[in-house]
Amino acid sequence: MPCECQVGLSSLFLGIVIILAAGVFTFFPAFLDMFNNPMYISLCWFWFTLGCAMTLFGSLWECMGCQKGGRWHNTKAREDEEAPTPYIMIAA
Repeated sequence: MPCECQVGLSSLFLGIVIILAAGVFTFFPAFLDMFNNPMYISLCWFWFTLGCAMTLFGSLWECMGCQKGGRWHNTKAREDEEAPTPYIMIAA
């Protein structure tokens, strides 16, 4: 598989970061009475909604197990591989 990115985890964590950033930018018009432009406030709502959508998508992606296994996948789950030959100590 050429691309082994973690779609679910990336969406989940990036969505949370976007929600927190939207909250920081919403702090200014809500509490400090700065940047009261309606376009600024609607952009804050857009970023908050995008963050919520990405968090929801990432949560569903991870809970439903949609991620395919790659080289990062648990090696114990592979049953077709044999155990390595153990070393034998030779007494000298």
